Amino acid sequence: MDRLTREQSRQQTKQRLLAAAAELFAERGVNGTSVEQIAERAGFSRGAFYGNFADKHELALDLIVQRTERELDEVSQLDHSTGEPLRQFHRDRARHHAEWLTLRLELVLHVLRNPELRPRLAERELFARDAITSGITCRLPDPPADPAFLALIVHALEDGLLIQKLLTPEGNPDDVVAQAFELLIASWTALAAAKPQAAAGAGET
Repeated sequence: MDRLTREQSRQQTKQRLLAAAAELFAERGVNGTSVEQIAERAGFSRGAFYGNFADKHELALDLIVQRTERELDEVSQLDHSTGEPLRQFHRDRARHHAEWLTLRLELVLHVLRNPELRPRLAERELFARDAITSGITCRLPDPPADPAFLALIVHALEDGLLIQKLLTPEGNPDDVVAQAFELLIASWTALAAAKPQAAAGAGET
């Protein structure tokens, strides 16, 4: 078997630290987890941690950015001509909802308690919203409002729906987010189609 290069070994160590941190943050919270605990869970020394991250704050932000990029990459490869691929994507990831949402909320709270970290998290939020904007533009060639604003609505709705899904799972299907998105697309399509008619009606008076 070929030996790993120094960079490959470093990346492997970094990924193991990120995975260990994700588990611990979900179990104990960011503030309740120490650098030593992360290193121990990953099977490394404290020095290995600081060889890859400046501090726990940097790791926390890298973790949520990595998770977001991975998820958006998966969504970008879907066929968006219909809503079914997106619904199936949400059904497939349903088993990870609790872990993902717990981690996301922990990191948001951590950033809110440490205002100097907000710009980094804001970058992540804008990155996610840009991806949603692209999806909306693909489905709505003539949107009824600024696509970036519509993306903000979808992004905020997703967070709220996932919270409700986990707190009250009965009656909330695994693909509730995708169903809500399809309903919004249908509503916005109808609204966009109504605009020319309203304009024409106003011109006749």
